[in-house]
Amino acid sequence: MTFLRALRPASGLLLFVVVSIVALIPRSAASDEPAQLLDLGAHRGKVVVVDFWASWCVPCRRSFPWLDAMQRKYGEDGLVVIGVNEDSAAEEAAAFLKAVPVSFLIVRDNDGALAREFDLTAMPSSYVIGRDGELAARHLGFKSAKQGEYEETLRRLLQPDTARNDIGH
Repeated sequence: MTFLRALRPASGLLLFVVVSIVALIPRSAASDEPAQLLDLGAHRGKVVVVDFWASWCVPCRRSFPWLDAMQRKYGEDGLVVIGVNEDSAAEEAAAFLKAVPVSFLIVRDNDGALAREFDLTAMPSSYVIGRDGELAARHLGFKSAKQGEYEETLRRLLQPDTARNDIGH
């Protein structure tokens, strides 16, 4: 997958510059240029959850509060949650975020390029990338009954020297 190539080691100076730029972006930012904000290389060495969502997605209304709680609980341990919005209209996404506010970064995918890059097949879909830059888990849909299992995956990946997880969840 090409999105994982961005996580390979980069020059130290370049990584510093990218991290510095991303750090200036507000956590609740939405953009018409997702490639500028979804720079997975800027989060190298962290556990990253890339979560695709839309305002019409009923399970997203349950997953968002949980993802936000995970970001707050494990952010200092190296967890980064990034929500990728697939709505065709920014107003729909804004209304959803007003009803279900979160503190993690929101990126708009206006033309579906990120959805194609990640081979999106369900809504919501979460892709968990380990500290090693490899895809560690994928969750299609959101099941409240599996929150403990999802959190255990994150906890395990946040531990130092964690091996890859099973991808097909």
